[in-house]
Amino acid sequence: MSQPPALRRADKQMPEPQLREFLEQGFCGRLASGGADGWPYVVPLLYVLRGGEIWVHNTRARGHLRANVEHDSRVCFEIDEPGEVFPYGRFECDTSVAYRSALVFGRIRIVDDVSEKQAFFEAFMSKYAPPDWARPQHYFPRLDEVTVYAIHIERMTGKEAALPAAENRWPRLDRTKSPGAKPPDQ
Repeated sequence: MSQPPALRRADKQMPEPQLREFLEQGFCGRLASGGADGWPYVVPLLYVLRGGEIWVHNTRARGHLRANVEHDSRVCFEIDEPGEVFPYGRFECDTSVAYRSALVFGRIRIVDDVSEKQAFFEAFMSKYAPPDWARPQHYFPRLDEVTVYAIHIERMTGKEAALPAAENRWPRLDRTKSPGAKPPDQ
């Protein structure tokens, strides 16, 4: 495997402990795969970080995702958390956003073991379901109707940009970056 490219904005790199915590707590991710026809495919999925892998599920029907996974096990999984959009300079293009994001690169596999699928759904419901739901727990009668996937993490990166304190934002602090920009009235 080739070396991954260096993170261009190393100043925004998220330390690994915060990255893992962010992955554990994220709500929805996007799974990208490549098809035999060369076209990429991205699907949003709820997920669980379990045993150092990212676990997701989808229908048992053979659609885009299943066909792509059978073609090439290499995938990319992304989560993000947008924050507030804020100005840092005088012009509209001098605007940024607070955010956190993570990219995971790895190989995906289909999980066929019923006990592993059961364990995934228990972790999934623990993450997403309100604890006070009065429904039978640990009972998943449709396990054979879904495909569960596990992504072995080969590398991951995270970036974050915090919302600057009010005193470090425009108009109190002008960080205009537009080269040669002059106000419209000049």
